[in-house]
Amino acid sequence: MHASRTALSRAKRIVVKIGSRALANEAGLVSSLAVELAELDDGKRSFVIVTSGAIALGVGRLGYKKRPKEMAKLQAAAATGQTMLMRRYSEAFGATGRVVAQVLLTHADLADRDRVNNARQALASLLEAGAIPVINENDTVATDEIRFGDNDQLAAMVTPLVGADLLLLLTDVEGVLDESGDRISIMNGAAKVAALPEDGPGVGGMQSKIEAATKASRAGTAVVVAPASRPNVVQDIVAGKDVGTLFPPHASALRARQHWIMYTLRPRGAVIVDDGAARAIKSGKSSLLPVGVVGVRGDFAAGDPVRLVTVDGQEIGRGLSRLGAAEAARAAGKKGTELAALFAQADGDAIILVHRDDLVGV
Repeated sequence: MHASRTALSRAKRIVVKIGSRALANEAGLVSSLAVELAELDDGKRSFVIVTSGAIALGVGRLGYKKRPKEMAKLQAAAATGQTMLMRRYSEAFGATGRVVAQVLLTHADLADRDRVNNARQALASLLEAGAIPVINENDTVATDEIRFGDNDQLAAMVTPLVGADLLLLLTDVEGVLDESGDRISIMNGAAKVAALPEDGPGVGGMQSKIEAATKASRAGTAVVVAPASRPNVVQDIVAGKDVGTLFPPHASALRARQHWIMYTLRPRGAVIVDDGAARAIKSGKSSLLPVGVVGVRGDFAAGDPVRLVTVDGQEIGRGLSRLGAAEAARAAGKKGTELAALFAQADGDAIILVHRDDLVGV
């Protein structure tokens, strides 16, 4: 048994993400999951569920012949289907003596530092009380600007939020498949994978799951993409069996705040840096000073997230800018007395564009 698989038996906080396709294809999935998690609950493990399915359920209940494209109808379907979805979870987990708690989030909730801390504390309190949070995107109010994209991405953001050491992305296939259609057991780095159709009740395909798994692994979390239809799939994964595709935890895990900057915040612009600044950023020990800046792109304000890119367009990091785009453009390439005169202060060298505490290398 591979050491990375064996280590899964030590997972104490597990996030289980269930996709719309899996829910649609497996009528008894929620009930079987409830039984599995109850059997795994030894008093030391805790579970968080990220679920899709509200819109798919609501579409049928409202009599739509297919998933609508209009935002208002999607929101109506979400509002209708969410109550049906939570009833499934409440009844299934209630039968095993467990309490579930509905948590609805938008991307804006996790992009704001105060709101994300509030969400973290609320989830911690639920887990401490022995409840199982059931998290879904708040599709009833979500717009394109505040959407996660799909619940795979939501799961990747929730994972460091709750301090999980294992994320399970349950889907309708065996795992990540290679170009020959064979399952990849353990995925380290880039691999050529099979193209899968993206149509169906959900919006996230295999590429989204690979991206989500990569993001979660950067938080130091093991991730497994596995078939929801397999009996006892969660128990088998935790037992270390060769199920699905495993993404081992990244060797250099990001702290929660670093992960938030890198993978939750959406960049408002880009800062182009010279070779010297690029080397300093890659070292992970230096702040970005105006002297190393060649130019800027986009319209960002002080405090906004930005991409850090080389002259040839390679992204080497992300960070929170201490200057707005116009100020950063004026300060580019300057240092010392030039900067001091520009900003009317005594020490121009004290001006920092992105502080190293707010900077994350790719």
